[in-house]
Amino acid sequence: MKSSAILRARVIVGLSLAAAIAYLCRQPLGVAESTISAELGLNKIESGILMGTFFWSYAFFQLPGGWLGHAWGNRRALSLFAVAWSLAMVLTGLSTTFVFLLVAQLVMGAAQAGIFPCSALVMRRWLPVDERGVGQGTVAGGMQLGAITTAALTGWMLGQQISWRWVFMLYSVPGLIWAAWFFLRFEERPVAAADSEQRPSDQVSVEAAHSPTPWKHVFSHVTMWFICAQQSFRAAGYIFFATWFPSFLQKTRGLSIEKSGWMQSGLLAAAMLGVLLGGVLADRLYRRMDNLRRSRALLGAGGQVVCGSLIFTAFFVTSVPLAISLMAAGAFFASLGGPSATSVAIDIGGQHVGKVYAIMNMSGNFAAALCPVVIGWIFHTTENWNIVLLLFAGIYFSAAACWFFIDPTVDVTKPKGDSC
Repeated sequence: MKSSAILRARVIVGLSLAAAIAYLCRQPLGVAESTISAELGLNKIESGILMGTFFWSYAFFQLPGGWLGHAWGNRRALSLFAVAWSLAMVLTGLSTTFVFLLVAQLVMGAAQAGIFPCSALVMRRWLPVDERGVGQGTVAGGMQLGAITTAALTGWMLGQQISWRWVFMLYSVPGLIWAAWFFLRFEERPVAAADSEQRPSDQVSVEAAHSPTPWKHVFSHVTMWFICAQQSFRAAGYIFFATWFPSFLQKTRGLSIEKSGWMQSGLLAAAMLGVLLGGVLADRLYRRMDNLRRSRALLGAGGQVVCGSLIFTAFFVTSVPLAISLMAAGAFFASLGGPSATSVAIDIGGQHVGKVYAIMNMSGNFAAALCPVVIGWIFHTTENWNIVLLLFAGIYFSAAACWFFIDPTVDVTKPKGDSC
């Protein structure tokens, strides 16, 4: 029989691979935007709508995706999601019109919506509270690894005159391979092999799949509102780097498509280091401080303050290497607080962690859906690409302010006054 630690590590590796492949598939649109727009004759507003479309269906299907993990089991649900988003990549590559691209992105968003609510449920079942930071950090690191890979690889392939259509279709292959592996290898619950103290948490999750969600209690807690608010601000900030950033560099710094893709990958590498370190620090701070609220807020708020300050400074910098370095450092510090923020959703979710996490993630993705459209409108109407740096500095400061109202020791599925 395999040890509990080995089983937990294998689960986290599997979820991290899913996150990496998901981001490999959702991110290439930002690098390829100028190429696709030139071929299909899209203006900046249409490009902004296209890059935001994924996040609308992604947001709306968070709750159904999380519910499916409860009802079907995460092994079947996550495998199905991976197959579906891989097919959406093929549809994207076959698209010949703006409308066809929109439909493909909507399918992609719906297919990927359940990944992280289901992953949160898996972590609630498998990980004790002082290991969730590392778990969230590792999965978030997988996201960034996928984003880095697609930024660099997409830019390189387009620079080699490989059709963007083939690029998208090639990205469909890893998801299909992962789905087959996960379906055959994943163990749904840590019953006999895992530590005994984890079994009650698993049993609670099983019962929750068949019990009504106490939405009245969930939305009566201030913590729930502000964890959703900070997620919205963080998502809006991140999505600029994931979508418009290559075009921003091409317009403001005169970089080529290939070089802007490499610069985006470097910035996302900084974000990956941030989430990996943030996960480790979140657990260490909790063990040392023995105060869940302070340890979560120290990284959650502090990282956003530093990020906002660095981006604000970049607005005044004319040197290309220094400006990009400041923005990369900002992405690092913003991501440093990410595992603390997402761990809060698991901390406060009680019996309905998948649904609570889905609400938080849904809020963030509504902001992510709106952000590219707003930025596209700003670029189209003002032609001032640099002003967005001031906007995003303010967004990160707002994310930090939310932490004054977040208490990870409450169980939002219970009446006020009950603790986790």
